[in-house]
Amino acid sequence: MKTSEVLIIGAGPTGLVLALWLTKIGVKVRIIDKAEKAGTTSRAIVIHARNLEFYHQLGIAEMAVEKGIEIKAGNLWKRGKKAGHLPLADLHLSVSPYQFMLGLPQDEQEEMLQQQLAVLGIMVERSTELVSFEQSANSVRALLRKATGETEECEAIYLAGCDGAHSVVREQIGAGFPGGTYEEMFYVADLKSKGLFVPGEVNIALDDADFLAIFPLKRTGEQRLVGTIRQEAMNKEHLQWEDVSEGVISRLKIEVEELKWFSTYRVHHRVASHFRRGNAFLLGDAGHLHSPVGGQGMNTGIGDAVNLAWKLGAVIKEHVPADILDTYEPERIAFARRLVASTDRAFTFVTARGPFASWVRLNIVPVMLPLLAGFVSFRRLIFRTVSQLSINYRESGLSAGAAGVIRGGDRLPWVVLNTGGDNFAPLTTLKWQAHIYGTASASTEQLCDKQGFKLNVFPWNKATQKTGLKKNAIYIIRPDGHVGMVGTESGLEKIAAYCDRWGVR
Repeated sequence: MKTSEVLIIGAGPTGLVLALWLTKIGVKVRIIDKAEKAGTTSRAIVIHARNLEFYHQLGIAEMAVEKGIEIKAGNLWKRGKKAGHLPLADLHLSVSPYQFMLGLPQDEQEEMLQQQLAVLGIMVERSTELVSFEQSANSVRALLRKATGETEECEAIYLAGCDGAHSVVREQIGAGFPGGTYEEMFYVADLKSKGLFVPGEVNIALDDADFLAIFPLKRTGEQRLVGTIRQEAMNKEHLQWEDVSEGVISRLKIEVEELKWFSTYRVHHRVASHFRRGNAFLLGDAGHLHSPVGGQGMNTGIGDAVNLAWKLGAVIKEHVPADILDTYEPERIAFARRLVASTDRAFTFVTARGPFASWVRLNIVPVMLPLLAGFVSFRRLIFRTVSQLSINYRESGLSAGAAGVIRGGDRLPWVVLNTGGDNFAPLTTLKWQAHIYGTASASTEQLCDKQGFKLNVFPWNKATQKTGLKKNAIYIIRPDGHVGMVGTESGLEKIAAYCDRWGVR
């Protein structure tokens, strides 16, 4: 019987990132996927700044940026006329090393991640599906089936369900999947075309009843279109490009030179009732589905993977108390629920039919959005929200303390150093660490030595002050780049107690 420490079901971006992080910290993984081969097409295309920061920790951010296209602006179109421009990069904020959206299709990301796993000796086992599994107190025993019909039993300490919307793992742990399905049928198409849209930028077109989003691809002259199918064609068995809503296409004067790929799909909004039972966990689409507004789906799944990976590693490799795993579900399910609710409202608005909805969409939004975009504070809010930089775990049992505006659970602010480099460089160790911006006392140094984790001391400067960090405060940083605890020189006993409680070392 084959054994592993973590058995991962599903080799999409979520499962692959989970496997890569775990492998890098020395956890023995096995990753399977029922598909015969990796996909060559995909709906997801955008990587946001927070996930590029995770990719930086894994050492693949620059590789991803090289493969993709930096999207630094968006445009709003109303009935074929440009109605607004929203800069996404020139924010004067210095909030992340990656102040843009990266256009990189999911299938190309999967190829990159699989290559990185292969370098580490991990191969995706394809044509292999999970049939069922049973749990004991300390392990999971799973039954797998190959394409030939041959079955195999295997054992792992933990099982990660990254197996998508029709998750076998979700069904096996008895998690409900409440929510619904939108009425509209959508399409995604990769094509070579020309028209009124701005190349190299995101273009969103609003119409009386149609919706169209155009994303640039790095391949010269190619775009990805996401839009609606004509209502009268939605019940057809085999939908084709000729069935798309033509109004917005014609008003943007889009001429298709070559159709590379075309697919249709329904959009769902659902969150599983729970993300864990025993030693089995749900991640990505197995746990939550939402509309394509903001390109959040794939990014949220990768966030799930990072959150769970370091905690599994802490328990397996560092023998940290297993109750640290109890923080995975509340941290991630709370965000998933907020995300589904917000994208549902936005999606309902942009696709709503009827004279009033159309009037608001075509007369209020094109006026208000460009006006609001003129304010740095609005652009900052939009960027932080869409890029997932604003995600925090302040309500988590892992979060404690505050200094300045930074509290336990917040993402560590990005700081550019006067000497070159930044404060994110140490995060590539994928380990707990302490940060001080200013000077460290001998007592603090002794505490860090005793606990056995790295103390990073950075010079205090004006840029640091603007981030909300407090001079000489002690920030205990989780392996995923979130602040675990904030303390001070006078509270070293509390810091020591926190480190002992959560096995920080």
